[in-house]
Amino acid sequence: MRLISNRMARREAITGYIFASPWIIGFVLFTAYPIVASIIYSFMDYNILETPRWIGIKNYIDLINDRTFWLSLGNTCYYVIFSVPLNMIIGLSIALLLSMDIKGIAVYRTLYYMPSIVPLVASSVLWSWIFNPNFGILTHTVRLLGLTPPAWLSDPKWAKPSLIIMSLWGAGGGMIIYLAGLKNIPRTYYEAAELDGASVWRKFIHVTLPMLSPTLFFQLIMGLIGSFQVFTQAFVMTGGGPNESTLFYVLYLYRNAFQFWKMGYASAMAWVLFVIIMFLTWLNFVISKYWVFYDQA
Repeated sequence: MRLISNRMARREAITGYIFASPWIIGFVLFTAYPIVASIIYSFMDYNILETPRWIGIKNYIDLINDRTFWLSLGNTCYYVIFSVPLNMIIGLSIALLLSMDIKGIAVYRTLYYMPSIVPLVASSVLWSWIFNPNFGILTHTVRLLGLTPPAWLSDPKWAKPSLIIMSLWGAGGGMIIYLAGLKNIPRTYYEAAELDGASVWRKFIHVTLPMLSPTLFFQLIMGLIGSFQVFTQAFVMTGGGPNESTLFYVLYLYRNAFQFWKMGYASAMAWVLFVIIMFLTWLNFVISKYWVFYDQA
């Protein structure tokens, strides 16, 4: 009986591995291998056409002395600092409005969510028209208000803020997650606060925010990771200009890899970005114990 049981267990294990093999093969070929290869290439001089040459940590030393590297990192940090909080605030504000139990609320939720599923390239083209200094709808709106519209994407001072404004277009994606978190807050907490005479603002500060803090923490982490990898908007709308004001980190990495053919240098940049994101994620987890509260009930 034991022999038969072992044979059946072995057969089930083999069957399981066979069914899982497409994912395993895909993971090894398209995820694990590129990760390991990028680590190795980051210590090499590699331009695809020639045999890689080991140069040690030279790529990382060159990064320290690269002015454009620091410029791209600064542009990216600027984007992260303003984009992440604004998206969180707008997403939560919309979620609070759409958490009300009124007729037809599902339609409004769908309408606010739809922009977040539009492909980013299509959104970038659309917003290029919106920001057009001649016939853009945003330019026309500013003129109707009696103000002089800026050059938006053509002005180095306004290019990054313009892309940050565009990022709010996808706030509906975060809104869905906030809405789920709001619906998960027990109604009894609000009833207890009302019995104590708490105002709407006090209920928001002392009930909603603490109970929603795990959701806010999740959105903060995901927002940081996503914003540090901003690429498509700048690539499609500005190409990194004007005057490299929108040359974000990943765009500069792309240029090094696929325009300058400096694959080793680009791999080093990728791992520096990985370390930065990992450090900020770890730091947020450390700080989270002071402001993230989990319901133990």
